[in-house]
Amino acid sequence: MENIENTPATPEGIWVILNRISLSIEESRADSERHRKAFEQEMAASRGERKESEARFEREMATSRAEFDRRMKNLDEMIGGVSNSNGMAAEELFYNTLDNGDKKIFGEQFTMCYRNLFFHDKSRKKKNEFDIVLVNGKSMAIVEVKYKARKEDIQKIIEKIPDFKLCFPQYKDHRVYLGLAAMSFDRGAEKQCTDHGIAVLKQVDDAVLINDKHLKIY
Repeated sequence: MENIENTPATPEGIWVILNRISLSIEESRADSERHRKAFEQEMAASRGERKESEARFEREMATSRAEFDRRMKNLDEMIGGVSNSNGMAAEELFYNTLDNGDKKIFGEQFTMCYRNLFFHDKSRKKKNEFDIVLVNGKSMAIVEVKYKARKEDIQKIIEKIPDFKLCFPQYKDHRVYLGLAAMSFDRGAEKQCTDHGIAVLKQVDDAVLINDKHLKIY
């Protein structure tokens, strides 16, 4: 702003001084406005860069998650395929042994051998599957097949009896025997079977051994 100290204190001089002060204020305001806009532009650019960085990070994370999920799905499918193949091989072995043999097991001679009987009661919202079922005129045997048998499988076999009698009422008065067939058994699983009166069927070398000495009629 120009020096106003030498401006005469006349009405005209005061008017000049006021105009100069007004111009100075306007210049200061304009300068402040320029700085404010420049600052806002810098902040907007910074926010834009940050948002773009965050968006890029999210895209990379989404891609990584998708790739991880894809690999896990492939692994699950591969493991599931191996598990299903093992289970089917075990079921084929034990079914052929019981069906092609003389069917004398559990101290009785059975006339029929069924495989993969399904139970589905929509009204009760219940489903079940019976791997191998042996039947004669007075008795039946339900054999659950596992690739590797575990202790928790034993109670599951026992719980299948009510479903079987509900699904096949023609056998509701038959004596019921239970068996657990597996290529291998967890430690203690065989003893728990015999403690519950359940027959043990297992592969030893090229033969199927059957332990039905401690049977219980269910």
